[in-house]
Amino acid sequence: MNNTVKATRGRQPRKSMFSPISEMLDSDIDDVLESIEARDSAPARPSPRPAAAHFETPRERATRRAAEVRGNIGSMDEGTDDFYIDPSVIPDGWSYEWKTHTVLGKEDPAYSISLARKGWEPVETSRHPEMMATGNTEKLITRKGMILMERPMELTEEAKRIEQRRARLQVKTKEEQLSVSKSGEFERNNKDSSLAKIKKGWEAMPISD
Repeated sequence: MNNTVKATRGRQPRKSMFSPISEMLDSDIDDVLESIEARDSAPARPSPRPAAAHFETPRERATRRAAEVRGNIGSMDEGTDDFYIDPSVIPDGWSYEWKTHTVLGKEDPAYSISLARKGWEPVETSRHPEMMATGNTEKLITRKGMILMERPMELTEEAKRIEQRRARLQVKTKEEQLSVSKSGEFERNNKDSSLAKIKKGWEAMPISD
């Protein structure tokens, strides 16, 4: 007996009633898988929310401000030097000094020329804005009629040596004048005489307010 089943001529194979639904589900699953693969392969997108900025706490701001004030005046002791200069702000190879800028609100052109001839130049505020008040618009650093100036340390050290040499010469001249007696005067070379004793010392000059 031949069990071979012959296809009916002109008749399409019979489909199940669930075939359209199955095809739709398969298509949707393929779309979902493709979207997942595309998402995984795409580069990571930056977060639209920026990183939170660090806000200074009141205590941190107070600590920072205290350090700024100490850097400007040196200390909080009574009688603080208004013209204190932090050595760390002075450039290497240079010297800073406060020089007279105005007297009773007026400048002395002759004195300014003398300073310039000796190598002194004003320090601009842009280099040390912390030494002036907030919102200051002046180009040069001034304080109570004084102006901050600079010159090479080499010239400053040379000037100090010259001043010391002049001071020693003046002392020596006075000693010679006191040790020499005029005709008819008591001999001053006597060691036992109080006239021949000369005392030398150095002390700070008083400065009036």
